Amino acid sequence: MSGTDESEEFREAGDAVYEALLSRIGEGSPRPRLEPTRRAVELLGDPQRAYPILHIAGTNGKTSTSRIAESILRAYGLRTGLLTSPHLERFNERILIDGVPISDESLAVNWADIEPYLEMVDDELVTAGESPLTFFEALTVLAFAVFADAPVDVAVVEVGMGGEWDSTNVADGDVAVITPIDLDHTNRLGSTVTEIARTKSGIIKPASSVVSARQSADVLAVLENAAELTESTLAVEGDGFELLDARVAVGGQMIDVRGIAGEYRELYLPLHGVHQAQNAVVAIAAVESFLGGGGTSLSYDALEEGLASVTSPGRLHLVGIEPSVLVDAAHNPHGAAALVAGIGRSFDFDEIGFVFGALADKDVTGILAALAPAAAAFFVTTPDSDRALSADSVADLIADVAPSALIEVVDRADDALVAAREWAASAPRRAVVVTGSIVLVGEAITVAEREGWMSA
Repeated sequence: MSGTDESEEFREAGDAVYEALLSRIGEGSPRPRLEPTRRAVELLGDPQRAYPILHIAGTNGKTSTSRIAESILRAYGLRTGLLTSPHLERFNERILIDGVPISDESLAVNWADIEPYLEMVDDELVTAGESPLTFFEALTVLAFAVFADAPVDVAVVEVGMGGEWDSTNVADGDVAVITPIDLDHTNRLGSTVTEIARTKSGIIKPASSVVSARQSADVLAVLENAAELTESTLAVEGDGFELLDARVAVGGQMIDVRGIAGEYRELYLPLHGVHQAQNAVVAIAAVESFLGGGGTSLSYDALEEGLASVTSPGRLHLVGIEPSVLVDAAHNPHGAAALVAGIGRSFDFDEIGFVFGALADKDVTGILAALAPAAAAFFVTTPDSDRALSADSVADLIADVAPSALIEVVDRADDALVAAREWAASAPRRAVVVTGSIVLVGEAITVAEREGWMSA
């Protein structure tokens, strides 16, 4: 069989794994339970116990913080596993080994190994009158098995939703990382930040190290209580570590950091926005806690290498020039505010046109209110999701929060991208920003790569 044929065969096998997962209850309907996932990993010999784990929860910044921490650990020569969600273009992006998305061959082989055990658990659940393993529960088991098979020296695991009952919480994180907590998924996690913080603090395990971004007083009180009850250490941004300075640089920024154990200056971070600098600070503190218990400074060379090689696709990410097109996966008001601040700090545009679509279970009015001060135009479309809010409904909301902005409703996302780029190209110093839905951002990245927008 030729290499091309073999590659195509594995591609089909990899796609088949994703299709099998899609046949399960979707990510939009997680089950607040741990026992089914715990039963599945027990049948597999508890692969999640084969390596130490950095476990990352929070409302915003989870994926970027995870990717930064993983990159630093890899720069130390450790073999790393990384689990993040959701994916932008292809499912394989969710499970990385040494910074590289899992190959289709490895994905198919590992799935074949665990599928009989998943089916055993499904049968047990159905017999007991419960629903079978969900998409995310099965994904979690798959990722833990992949990491054990690799094998990895350390895994960085991003929580899917919440924390306490999220399926990733069958693992005991050596370091629990809490990124900024705000209102999101209120129908499932609670209507106040205190309730949401209680759920997310569930990843804190006995005698672990806890690293937290700067939080409101109410959230911090919850985390302090959880750390005390589990006899864990707690380092919080501000007192325990902090961003000393961040300066715009070509393609990103230069940052100075006071970590838990050391001070690090003149570090290049190829990501835009102060929020990404703060994510980097939290990641650095997490790695300090993991490698030296928070008592030993990191190697400057390894830290410099790890930060310089970080990527965070879909996060204030330039995907096109002439005109400039940025994508950002902001899908709640906190993320949208960080996006607007990041654009203002890192770029010099006169007018911004947002290509916008959102899911109905999000605080769409809050997101739009955060974007409105920066918006000259909105090109509204409907993301490719059965949970999407219709473009017409979004347009009505925009008319209320941004009455002076141009509003154009475009049914298809690719047509909305065309219209927005034409608008941006018709006057100097205009830019397009695609946001509101991770699904929409992924589609924009795919189109940009296919059409060569970066080489315009």
